[in-house]
Amino acid sequence: MSQGVRTRPEGSGQALSEAYDTALLDLDGVVYAGGSAIAHAVDSLAAARAGGMHLAYVTNNALRPPDAVAAHLTELGIPAQASDVVTSAQAVARLIADQVPQGARVLVIGGEGLRVALRERGLEPVESADDDPVAVVQGFGGPELPWGRFAEACYAIARGVPWFASNTDLTIPSARGIAPGNGAAVEVVRIATGAEPQVAGKPLPPMHRETILRTGARRPLVVGDRLDTDIEGAFNGGVDSLLVLTGVTDGARLLAAPPQHRPTYVDADLRGLLTGQPKITREGEGFRCGGWTATAGAERVELTGDGESLDGLRALCAAAWTAGGESACELDGGKALARLGL
Repeated sequence: MSQGVRTRPEGSGQALSEAYDTALLDLDGVVYAGGSAIAHAVDSLAAARAGGMHLAYVTNNALRPPDAVAAHLTELGIPAQASDVVTSAQAVARLIADQVPQGARVLVIGGEGLRVALRERGLEPVESADDDPVAVVQGFGGPELPWGRFAEACYAIARGVPWFASNTDLTIPSARGIAPGNGAAVEVVRIATGAEPQVAGKPLPPMHRETILRTGARRPLVVGDRLDTDIEGAFNGGVDSLLVLTGVTDGARLLAAPPQHRPTYVDADLRGLLTGQPKITREGEGFRCGGWTATAGAERVELTGDGESLDGLRALCAAAWTAGGESACELDGGKALARLGL
């Protein structure tokens, strides 16, 4: 990643699948939503793999173990092995294992993914605060997670047991829309106990460490849909990132992004792996990309010209991020984004 504050998305004369050796792909909102593949994901990933890019699937969702995730991907037409999948459950299990004795009991509030990850690290999952756990770990348990599981966590934490969380994403994309994520469940326990968990998942260093240890990537590209997890995680790890607009981030959030949330590249979907990225040039007080020129005024960012909507969005990012500098841009981009259909 280039040093200093990013003021515009970068261009690339090469296809991203050629410029980077490994794509570290988020899953929910990038590869699939609910049980279905996102448009263009299957063909784009197949082409990137055929061109020599290693594909790794990196998810903050701790619900399913890697073999189940790999099986789901394979069913969608994206061949994958368990070794291709890195989860926040694995990252938090390593974080716990670094702090407790081998074979220690850990109270699990979440799904099977956490239990598998803990056993991999030589720890024993338990179900009750009365099982003498030395740690509590909380991860996404799906919509059927019983309310009583939160009470078990609270009982153990009140006794002084350290609390860990796989991740704190407040929301998760689903086939029906945006649903509460593990972060919302963590807030329930936080409010009830007043405690603070140690968190492993994106955007924090334990997740990046786990990903690099498992993939061996030398020139990775983080691909995600969330600014506060995927893109900030890449920023914290000092690696480049591609934001795709198939998940939770819209144009307004992107224009207002503070430095740690500004991606290296922006594209509509995973087809962006297979192409170069257009260069953005400074022209007087404005920024030009394709047929569009964006400028930052006193109250809003403005757009003139015509062409591909994504080029207009990239130009707007340059104008907004430059105006924002080391802070979030507070200028109104609504009219310009509406013109682009974004």
